[in-house]
Amino acid sequence: MPVIRVGGDLAYTTASPLRSEIDRELQAGPATLVLDFANLQFIDSTGLSIIVHTWREGLRDGVTLRLRAVPRFLETILDMTGVTGLLARSTSGDAPLGTEPDGQPTVTA
Repeated sequence: MPVIRVGGDLAYTTASPLRSEIDRELQAGPATLVLDFANLQFIDSTGLSIIVHTWREGLRDGVTLRLRAVPRFLETILDMTGVTGLLARSTSGDAPLGTEPDGQPTVTA
């Protein structure tokens, strides 16, 4: 299961390499892809769009997306923008999913 660690600032000027890495991993066809935010310091709307992009592309390919070590500020942003609700839907769009052992959401994309 590939794990992509996201640290520092995830913003317009830094998002391109992450998106490229995510696309490479998704092309490999993993059953699960983990985005680990343990070292994330800041995220803007471009960074948020990377999370949604990963979910959307994973949905198309049947990849389970897991968010790990989500800092409180990112949880708040995901909640306020409605992305939490989007990510909490299963492929059928109506059933919430479980959590990882660390309490982070398990998202089926």
